[in-house]
Amino acid sequence: MSSATIDSTATDTTTSESSRKRLDTWLLHHHADRRQVGIVTLYLGLVFAMYLVPACRNVPMFLAACYLSFLNAVVIHNHLHKGIFKSKALNRLFRCALSFGALYPASANIASHNLVHHHFDDDGQPDWAAPENVSFRWHLLNLIHFPNVVGPNTFNGVSRWALTTRQADFRQQYLLEQVVAFGLTGAMLVWDFWPALFFVVLPQLWGARGILRINLIQHDACDVKSDWDHSRNFVGGFFNWVMCNNGYHTIHHNRAGLHWSVLAEQHRRECVGRMDPRLDEPSMVLYLLRTFVLRVSPPEPFSRAASAPSAASRSEELASREVRKERAEADANAD
Repeated sequence: MSSATIDSTATDTTTSESSRKRLDTWLLHHHADRRQVGIVTLYLGLVFAMYLVPACRNVPMFLAACYLSFLNAVVIHNHLHKGIFKSKALNRLFRCALSFGALYPASANIASHNLVHHHFDDDGQPDWAAPENVSFRWHLLNLIHFPNVVGPNTFNGVSRWALTTRQADFRQQYLLEQVVAFGLTGAMLVWDFWPALFFVVLPQLWGARGILRINLIQHDACDVKSDWDHSRNFVGGFFNWVMCNNGYHTIHHNRAGLHWSVLAEQHRRECVGRMDPRLDEPSMVLYLLRTFVLRVSPPEPFSRAASAPSAASRSEELASREVRKERAEADANAD
């Protein structure tokens, strides 16, 4: 079967699925995206409540804000792939709100994630967020230290990309998001320093650093040259409901244009039977304990077992990574 046929089939399936999930409203593309809007609204409401209302400054609310900050970063990831709103202006405004929540410009994801990380290289150079950026013998240190390395790598790369991008309005949007994220946070620090530091900045940083660590968790020791064995998936039902299906990473890399709400079904349809089943993990918590706590050294580089399904080698059924990269850039510019 040709790549054009496969892509057409995937598109038809996605269109049908999207139609069933579409919300009959003038505002949102998908019914499911109400969950993402709710996550961000709850998170920002919690942050401002802690900042403005002394009675809200307690450990449970702080921990909830940190967790929601991580989910805010998940929404950034999804929103920069498929804009939530039908209005381009609302999508750009929502990026600004997300940028404040994460203390970094959300549009950085276009270059760092959509164009480089999804294809595991920067025009032949290593992915800015590749697991190989850290190399401690104690693997838990790699997980802890990872954001300290890939964060600067990412923003240096985005700054270089911004100078040459074909997206004429990217620099303006990127600057606006920086003004909102850093300007509003700075103003809050000036107005009331300690509440802003503990109840605004710390949650912001927790989410931003946590989403960077996901790159290590989902690709550590995987075979990034493979079309099917490049990513680790976490397939627990409750986990993916909370995480807006971000546990399904193989299908997301291969079909970046799919809306997050259809990833579970498409993972079962396309990836199961092609990828090595060892890369489907039932629980992220158990994986983290097994990989970073109960062992010291990093895992051995992943290699496909001899008994793995032969269908996994049928990489000709996917469009090339170059073609997928061009589509990703066009999609990002559209929103």
